Amino acid sequence: MKRALNLWLGSLALTPVLLFLITGCNPSGGGKGDVIKIGEFASLTGKEATFGQSSHEGTVLAIEEINAAGGVLGKQIELLTEDTQSKAGEPATVVNKLISRDGVVGVLGEVASSRSLEAAPICQQNKIPMVSPSSTNPKVTEVGDYIFRVCFIDPFQGTVMANFATRTLHATRVAIFTDVKSDYSKGLAKFFKDQFLKNGGQVVAELDFNGGDKDFKGQLTAIKAANPEAVFVPGYYTDAALIAIQAKQLGLNVPLLGGDGWESEKLTEIGKEAVEGDYFSTHYSAEVGSEMSKAFVANYQQRWKGKRPDALAACGYDSALVLVDAIKRAGSTDGAKVRDALAATRDFKAVTGTITINAQRDASKSAVILTIQDGKYKYLETIEP
Repeated sequence: MKRALNLWLGSLALTPVLLFLITGCNPSGGGKGDVIKIGEFASLTGKEATFGQSSHEGTVLAIEEINAAGGVLGKQIELLTEDTQSKAGEPATVVNKLISRDGVVGVLGEVASSRSLEAAPICQQNKIPMVSPSSTNPKVTEVGDYIFRVCFIDPFQGTVMANFATRTLHATRVAIFTDVKSDYSKGLAKFFKDQFLKNGGQVVAELDFNGGDKDFKGQLTAIKAANPEAVFVPGYYTDAALIAIQAKQLGLNVPLLGGDGWESEKLTEIGKEAVEGDYFSTHYSAEVGSEMSKAFVANYQQRWKGKRPDALAACGYDSALVLVDAIKRAGSTDGAKVRDALAATRDFKAVTGTITINAQRDASKSAVILTIQDGKYKYLETIEP
């Protein structure tokens, strides 16, 4: 089995970043013992499981490639993964375990902003650098100077979609339908609204729902009565798919718009023709990737039995590369030194684009807009920050 794994790793196309890691390996320094332990907390089960699974698969691929290339600081990386079950309360439990019991030197996670916000104070208190792959709420990195992310944030994503509604769809009247249980949804709704109003548009209805609800017809009936030209639904994929179905049943035949929380195979699996022609912003599209991105897609499909990577997988992959690159440049696994190296990240070539960490410890990078056509995600345009 071990020989088979080595053969598989040897067949991978090495990315430019991995070549950089190989040539930059430092045989001295590092954590205690023969391995460097990195923790990951992800929603591997529960209502947002497809997000967590994709992010985890990208993270695993990155760590395996790094180890195949010789590791970092002369040591192999051991990835310790914990499942948050998509539940509040679990992130604190599992991240405390990763730090206190397992002794990890860095933490990767989570996809959902609410769960990253739960774990971030624990990492900050213990001075363990945390890198979120795709939590976009600005509050995440405001927790403290040990908290980073490799994705764009909601003020940018909300602005992108508001400008898309105004300039590309020529919409002047929109409705906003927000999940009030989600920090991600509330933040994205606010930034979309602010920019749409600046563009001279009118928000004709603002309704709320609770993530996990099954019946949205009461709110959708009110939205239809306001006669919008588009509806912004900054939620997660299951809710968005059900909302699309029920909107069509009520005769609300206008485009629905969303954010990166929509990108899951479950959106089209549940929504089917009801989500055709809708739009959302996200971090990455395999259709327009760089040579590094193409190598990532090929290696991911080889590793995960032909599965095509989505943006969450790419962000998971990038989060691991950025953290390991910081450990390499720090020449140490000391928390403060790795934190300083993360903060100094500039023009890092990653699968989802070129990453520079700004003064707020957020990644400055582009977004892409996708539409749904014949049950598949089709790339429309890239928006630079």
